[in-house]
Order: sequence, then C-alpha cells, then structure tokens
Amino acid sequence: MSEVLLHTSVWLILAFAFVNGFHDGCNVIATIVSSRSMEPRRALFLGALGEFAGAVLLGTAVAKTMAGSILDVGLLSALSPDALRVLVLGAVGGAMAWNLFTWFLGLPSSSSHALIGGLMGAGWISLGPSAVAVEKVLRGVAVPLFVSPIVGFLAGFLVFEVLKGFFAQAHSGARHFFVALQKPSVLLLAASHGSNDAQKSMGVMLLAVGAAGSASGHDLEVPLWIVASCGLAIAAGMSTGGWRIVKTVGYSIFRMRPVHSFSSQFAAASVIVGASLAGGPVSTSQVVASSVMGVGASRRLGGVRWGVARVILHAWLVTIPVSAATGAAACWILRKTLIGG
Repeated sequence: MSEVLLHTSVWLILAFAFVNGFHDGCNVIATIVSSRSMEPRRALFLGALGEFAGAVLLGTAVAKTMAGSILDVGLLSALSPDALRVLVLGAVGGAMAWNLFTWFLGLPSSSSHALIGGLMGAGWISLGPSAVAVEKVLRGVAVPLFVSPIVGFLAGFLVFEVLKGFFAQAHSGARHFFVALQKPSVLLLAASHGSNDAQKSMGVMLLAVGAAGSASGHDLEVPLWIVASCGLAIAAGMSTGGWRIVKTVGYSIFRMRPVHSFSSQFAAASVIVGASLAGGPVSTSQVVASSVMGVGASRRLGGVRWGVARVILHAWLVTIPVSAATGAAACWILRKTLIGG
C-alpha cells in the first residue's frame, strides 16, 4: 500500500502541474494572442519553452516555502508515510477539482490559492486545528499572495504611463516595435510563471516523498528529478492551450493592442520573478489579470470592464475556503477508505 500511495501521489501532483499549465499558464499568452501580435500556436510554443526554462533555471525558493511554511513541520514528521501521502492526495485532489471547475467556467482563479487551501484543509483533517503554521503562512505566504495583485495593478499602470510619455508622438509603425518586443517579454513572463507555479508542485512532492519530514524551510534540497518532472508537466499543460482563460483575460477586460500587451507582460513578469527569487508563492493568474486591469485603467478608466473584474475578484476570494473544504473532504474520505483513521 505504501508504494501505491507514493506513486499515486507523485502522479497526481504531476497531473496538478499539468492542469496548472493550461489553467494558469495560459494567462501568459492571453494578451499576445488577443492583441493579434502572434499566432496562437506559436505563442503556445514560446510559452511552453519559457515555462520549462523558468522551472529548471530560476531556483527552488518557492518549493521550500511550500514544503516548510504551510503546515507545521514537527506535526508532519510525526505522521506515518501512508498518512502523509493521503494528506497530499486529499490536498492536491481538492485543489485540482476547483481548478477544473473554474477552468470550465473560464475564470482565471488562482491555482496557488487552491493548492494552499487544499493543504490547509487536508492538514486540518490529518493533524488537527494546530496543523497550519499560522505565523509562517501569514509572513511567507499570505502577504505575497494578497499584496501581489495590488503590485501587479500598479506596475501595469506605471509601465503604460511611462510608455505613453515616450511614445505619445510616435508613428503608427511603433505597433511593429511592440509586436517584436513581445517575443522576449512573453518568454520572460512564461519563465516567471514556470519558476513560481512549478515550484509549488515541487514543494508538495517533497512532502509526498518524505523529504520534508526532518527539515524545514530553506534547509530543504529539491532533487533534480522533481524539478525536471514538474517543469515538464507544467510546460506540457501550457502547450495544450487553455483557451477559456485566454478569452477571459485577453478579450473580456478591455480591448488590447500590442503596446498594452507588452506593458502588462513586462509588469507581471517583473512582479512574479521578484517573488520567485524571494521565495514568495504568488498567483500568476492574479498578477497577470491585475496588470491588465492596471494598463487598461492607465489607458482609459472607463474602458475597463469592471463587471468582469468583479467576477474575477469574487473567484479569487472564494478559492482558498472552497479548496480547503474540498481538500478536507477528500482527505477524510481517503483516510477512512485507505488507512482506517
């Protein structure tokens, strides 16, 4: 049973990374496609390439945060291997169920919030009310997650303000300049997403294989096979194209042109890369969508479809409690079925 639970948990985490790729990852290409700067399949290829490169090359600080800063490491180390893997299965299963539901609705909700909520819910069932490392979560997880959309909005607003000042009298041919700039910028944005979101799956996989049981935080080491497999899974998911999310972020917030697309890509990538290097698990969906709103507000406040933004905000707010509930329910059922506890 232990071997079955280990292999099942590893494959489910890779499946979550795959779903993350077409759910959150397609926020990466939403603006370059909607601004007609690149053909969708080429954008997917560049995005998938950037996802894998970012996951492999930009460190593992976020993975260490996920493994050592959500649930109490001391309590985790007291669990049997089977109970630990059931916790992981419940958490990841609950998060993935919410991701698939919001993908079906075309809502760019946060896979980061879903996974953290799933861990909290499954941890509560497995370890009791004291399972969540409250101080670490507030400092290392909650602050980056909830501040990053505000920073993304401000970054998008400011980047476009600067570009408006420089290119106010520019010839209409400047469009081609921004179309060309988006090739490196979409690669950077995809790499930033891969670096942050693939690492979340890496962190949970550390728990599943038992590597986080006797260490905490930045003492953890992430094996190369975990890094590579999570990077490949999220890149593969990205390559399938989550067009429902692309339509919401790229077409529903405001009418996008190449300069707007570049502005939002550059702003979002800057925020996400900074968070990844610092070990902060931010939501790519939130940062990209909020940077698009910031660019739209800078262009013309009334041009942003704030009703769509309000629906997206509501999805963000309910993600953690709903995924915590689904993670708790899944973990409870699995414990009763598989280990009788």
